[in-house]
Amino acid sequence: MSRKEKLVLVTGGGRGIGKEIVEALAAAGYDVAFSYRNSASTAEVLRATLEQQYPTQKFTVLRADLANTDEVDALAQELANWSDLYGFVHNSGAPYDKLAAMIDQPRAEQIMQINFWAMTRLAAAALRPMMRARAGRIVGIGSIVAHQGAQGNASYAATKGAMASYMKSLAVEVARKGVTANVIAPGYVDTEMLAAYEGNRELVEKQIPCGRFARPNEIAGLVCYLLSPEAGYITGAELTIDGGLSASVGIKN
Repeated sequence: MSRKEKLVLVTGGGRGIGKEIVEALAAAGYDVAFSYRNSASTAEVLRATLEQQYPTQKFTVLRADLANTDEVDALAQELANWSDLYGFVHNSGAPYDKLAAMIDQPRAEQIMQINFWAMTRLAAAALRPMMRARAGRIVGIGSIVAHQGAQGNASYAATKGAMASYMKSLAVEVARKGVTANVIAPGYVDTEMLAAYEGNRELVEKQIPCGRFARPNEIAGLVCYLLSPEAGYITGAELTIDGGLSASVGIKN
């Protein structure tokens, strides 16, 4: 099976890191389906652009609110029947900045639904065609905060920690079926999600050994590698991409 006959689903593919992942996969020769929640016009523009650039490949746009369990179930039922599904990349994620003692449980549960439970439901459905074909790749976009204490990140970090633990067990369960499961754990990435912290950017960059935020295309490049044939022996891994931040002893001034 050639890459152009392999379909990859990317959640949250309409903008930010997700958009970069979709574009990188298209350039690598994959057919790509990607979901969005609110950015319909942006998603359609991206699809039209990709169809023009890669006329022999297929691009599908799917609207799904991953906070809505019914919509997640509907998407899961659809992708379970995609006979050519080769890859599933769970990029969708919602932040929640709140001190641990002040967490609003309904909001925290919604974040867990988007960042974790939606992923497990979709991964379970994606595994059906992957295991039938005895070939597949599952990648979750996690975060270094899953293992690094960060003020105000308790709920968000918990969702990413759950993702990492789940993926390790999944990897063990499906390895002999030809399916790999891995997590990419970025640090600070230059996207709209971090725009609210722009005032502290200079201070943060001084504490990153590489001296800058990650570029979205650098995350996308790692996703593409994990979907490649050369990465077939990598599974159950959590790959950090943070410019050396989590490897360093930070001194805040």
